Amino acid sequence: MEYIICAILIILILIILGFVFGINIKKIKKLSQNKELEKIAQKFPENKEICNTILKMLNNETVTVEENKNYNTSLYIAITNKIIISKMQCGFVRIQTIAHECLHSIQNRKILMFNYIFSNLYIIYFLIAIILTILNIFKNYQLQIFILTILGFVQYIVRSYLETDAIIKAKYLSNEYLNKTDFCTDAEKEKLLEKYKEITNIGVLLVNYDLLLKILIKILIYIIVAFTLQNII
Repeated sequence: MEYIICAILIILILIILGFVFGINIKKIKKLSQNKELEKIAQKFPENKEICNTILKMLNNETVTVEENKNYNTSLYIAITNKIIISKMQCGFVRIQTIAHECLHSIQNRKILMFNYIFSNLYIIYFLIAIILTILNIFKNYQLQIFILTILGFVQYIVRSYLETDAIIKAKYLSNEYLNKTDFCTDAEKEKLLEKYKEITNIGVLLVNYDLLLKILIKILIYIIVAFTLQNII
């Protein structure tokens, strides 16, 4: 019975937070699609050039920048100090997205490495817990739920700090980059920046909700496994 209650609570928490945070996938997708702004963004250089320029602005040119057509977005990998960016040229948010990843590269190295290592260990432990529970080696289900909750909490605190910091600062860094360039008019820059502000406000809520969602889903999956096994054994 306690597993059913925990599962219901997790689902309710996700629904309530989704409502409070105003998570609306259709609205978010619509926000990132703007033909006028996409035409303005096409005036800017390729993503790799933008990335190198922003890194130079941050006095951080030790980062390896790699372009990959198979990626739809940009990604900073702390362990290799590398930014992988897509070759997509049409999205108007690409400047802010690249700025976001560049900011990750100058964040506290200890926190970045801790996040990288802990995130992977967290996923590995989750998979091991599922497997050993199914094999009836882990018999104390409540203990595993508690451990997954604690690990998830730590993961959320660290990742939320890194992502929220980069999201907020990306708005200002994008502003600085746009003001240093002359690829578009001042009026066009203002239009881009206005939309970037709106995306930033929604982005902070969306990222934090997504982090909580992934953590709570892991706990929910384990609860379902535990509940199923308890009724079988």
